[in-house]
Amino acid sequence: MSIPFSNTHYRIPQGFRNLLEGLTREILREQPDNIPTFAAAYFENLLEKREKTNFDPAEWGTKVEDRFYNNHVFKEQEPPEKRKSQTATKEETLVTALESSEEDKEKVENAAVKIQAVFRGHLAREEVKKIKKADLQEEKT
Repeated sequence: MSIPFSNTHYRIPQGFRNLLEGLTREILREQPDNIPTFAAAYFENLLEKREKTNFDPAEWGTKVEDRFYNNHVFKEQEPPEKRKSQTATKEETLVTALESSEEDKEKVENAAVKIQAVFRGHLAREEVKKIKKADLQEEKT
């Protein structure tokens, strides 16, 4: 017996998403009558291409996904001296941020008041819509 709303999450292997996207794209493009047969032929063709060209779309998809999610790894490594100077500037930035926090508090409070006012206005408009809808239904009956 399966649980319909299980909170179990399965990890999708890297590159698998790329393979399925390619299959889906071809299915939508070709509109086959028998999708499982088409999928089998598609993957057989993909295997033949991989053997001939040594190009694996799953491996390529893995690299693309890894590049997207771990972009910081692909950047050039900076020398340690430069990293130290950056940490010093971060500390200086923190000090200036603390000094200007009094001015920022007022701006943040004003922004919060505006956001709250807009939200209250939205709730009021929704309530008016409900009332109008109820009045229209009463008039119909």
